[in-house]
Amino acid sequence: MLLSLVTAGESHGPALVAVVEGLPAGLVLDRDAIDADLRRRQKGYGRSPRQKIEQDEVEVLAGLRHGRTLGTPLALVVRNRDHVNWEWGMNPWPPEGEPSGRGAKPVTLPRPGHADFAGALKYGLDDARDALERASARHTAVHVAAGAV
Repeated sequence: MLLSLVTAGESHGPALVAVVEGLPAGLVLDRDAIDADLRRRQKGYGRSPRQKIEQDEVEVLAGLRHGRTLGTPLALVVRNRDHVNWEWGMNPWPPEGEPSGRGAKPVTLPRPGHADFAGALKYGLDDARDALERASARHTAVHVAAGAV
């Protein structure tokens, strides 16, 4: 059976989302095992201080009932607690008032060794933040949750 994975969300947005399609009905999932993999991810070498803020836990929005998959797409969410510090800069709608807080200034100087420059070129962005938010270590959390399934 062919599996597909689609992810959405930004590193400093409200949440990271994964939709896994192609799972058979009746597959038993263990929330504790998925959360254990998320905790193990956070222990990797070179982790940022943000790991102390985020206490990753998986939420299931669809495709699971009483611990068993339904055979329909499985929607997983990992919330970003740090989002409250980025509400102006990561607002999905045009924010009101003067720019303030984290993410208020555009990222115009790409970081060496990161996907900022390539993403800005690929999507024609003036602000590399729109690329770097998807290409961050934080974004791996939802990939780990999906992989743990």
